[in-house]
Amino acid sequence: MAQDPTLRVLARQPGWPALVTGGTVARLADEMFSVAVVLLVLERTGSAALAGATVAAVTLPSLVSGPLLGAYIDLTGRRRWLLVLDRLVIAAGLVALLALAGSVPGWVLPLLVLAAGLTFPLSFGGLASMIPVLVPEELLAPANAAEASSLNTALVIGPALAGVLAGFLGAEAAVATEAALTLAAIPMILRIPSLDGERGGQGGTLLATALAGMRQLATESVLRSVTATGVTSMVGFGLLTVAFPLFAARSLGVDESAAGYLWAAFAAGSIGGALALVRLQARWRSEAIVLAGVSGLGALMLLWPLAGSLAAALALVALAGLTDGPALAATYAVRQQRTPRALYGQVFTTAASLKIGAFAIGAALSGPAVGALGAGGTIIVAALLQLVAVAVGLLLARTGSGRSAALD
Repeated sequence: MAQDPTLRVLARQPGWPALVTGGTVARLADEMFSVAVVLLVLERTGSAALAGATVAAVTLPSLVSGPLLGAYIDLTGRRRWLLVLDRLVIAAGLVALLALAGSVPGWVLPLLVLAAGLTFPLSFGGLASMIPVLVPEELLAPANAAEASSLNTALVIGPALAGVLAGFLGAEAAVATEAALTLAAIPMILRIPSLDGERGGQGGTLLATALAGMRQLATESVLRSVTATGVTSMVGFGLLTVAFPLFAARSLGVDESAAGYLWAAFAAGSIGGALALVRLQARWRSEAIVLAGVSGLGALMLLWPLAGSLAAALALVALAGLTDGPALAATYAVRQQRTPRALYGQVFTTAASLKIGAFAIGAALSGPAVGALGAGGTIIVAALLQLVAVAVGLLLARTGSGRSAALD
């Protein structure tokens, strides 16, 4: 893909390299959380349920905060101070966990990171909403693929780095490194031009703007279908937060820290799929790519428990990731195609917050699920949820309004 002329043109767009670099580092730190913090809590408390609850605590608040953050961005055009606050609060929560985990009652640990969850959607939806602002329409397809690759690059490096550090230096080193990278992202993000751009909204209150964005997600049939598919899918991914470490230890015979390699293998496959199949968006409808990709993902996930070694598991997980990349890039395309420009921040951030919240629900259930079904059984449930996600998307695409939003 390095020879693709559209990617070279994209790289020369003012502000695009800064957006990709700053966003990737911020997301890299965030993607370490589900490995570094889970391993830290498991190591210090031995409780799988508490480990899942701590991940849920940093992601569940997004369900409430995401729509309001998006509405604020659309009304004011301001992202700068929110993004800085996001990084500072997350870093503070990580330091608090590092200092107190194992020495305070278990119920305190989720509370230590709860505040960080309020701004968690910003490094995902808040930055992604800037793509149509910085990139002309003819470059949106490669920009969406690059954005999907940014997310997946973070998902490759973040969990792998957390797993390596935890394996060689202990979970404390992984959490400390995550906190450092969280802060290191601040100057990179601040280099993005037009962080505080012109107002996208047409006036009104914060609540009215938030409701307008949620109404767009609920009433535009294609946008509703793709959003519901992604949200349901993410519940399944949340189940993997505890399932992956225990699958590595109990089924593959390796250290729990190898969970980082499993996450990285999935993201590596997703990157390959997103970049190799950019042209799919010119041939297929974006919503069809999403549904086909999630269908393939669910079918291939059913094979994961059959792996008898770490190498086989990594190969199967990476293969499933190949179907995820195009689906993720197509999701961005649907949001752009079906959302008025005045609601970009609101729709992108709300959609991201719904997915993060769904991941939180899965993470909260992951400990009890592994206890009841085992790691392999939990992975099977996660796979079946991908197929349920497709069924939900198809159902919602056929009901309600079929209107499209014209970009303005």
